[in-house]
Amino acid sequence: MTRARFHQEFHKTDRIGWLRAAVLGANDGIVSVASLVVGVASSSPDRNSVLLAGLAGLAAGAMSMAAGEYVSVRSQADTEGADRKREEQELRENPDGELDELTFIYVKRGLDEPLARQVAAQLMERDALTTHLRDELGITEQLAARPIQAAVASANSFAVGAGMPLIVAMLVAEKWIVVAVGFTTVLCLLLLGGISAWTGGASIPRGAMRVTFWGVAAMAMTAIIGWMFGVSVG
Repeated sequence: MTRARFHQEFHKTDRIGWLRAAVLGANDGIVSVASLVVGVASSSPDRNSVLLAGLAGLAAGAMSMAAGEYVSVRSQADTEGADRKREEQELRENPDGELDELTFIYVKRGLDEPLARQVAAQLMERDALTTHLRDELGITEQLAARPIQAAVASANSFAVGAGMPLIVAMLVAEKWIVVAVGFTTVLCLLLLGGISAWTGGASIPRGAMRVTFWGVAAMAMTAIIGWMFGVSVG
């Protein structure tokens, strides 16, 4: 009997939960605080005012990102939990109907009905709940909602991203804050977009340009408003 050979494959889907939250947090941190710094500096280049506004934006933004991400992903997790309980009840009360349902799913995917029923029966015998969650509802362990992980990743990445424009604003002369923050923000957004695309297996140039475009647009808008009205803008 010939032994089957298996080759190891590395896929990206198990990264979706934390990658989405981390990229969103870092992007929002860079863009929002850099825009805040640029807007305030365009109005009044006083370093203390710029740093105070930036620190306030960092603290408020990190907490807001964590809370928003937790609530959003928690809602998804609650929905998945409710579906799990419902499926457990249906498996207890109507196992034959669930077998028919799973068989129909496999028939739609291309198996002949006798083979589809045989596959469904064997999989249900081994782990009926996991099989139905995966093939009927699309719920898998890799893609399951993890609210705390998403909240922590989002808050931490926001703080890291937001720290960049603040560090630049502290190091350069007051009159160069707008230019220096704008330039370094563009570089950071290009880097962030490229890294996130590479991590997720997407096109690096496309990911970098997509992230950078909206960041530059936000900074330009706040700089114009700050320059026109001479007020602190967030």
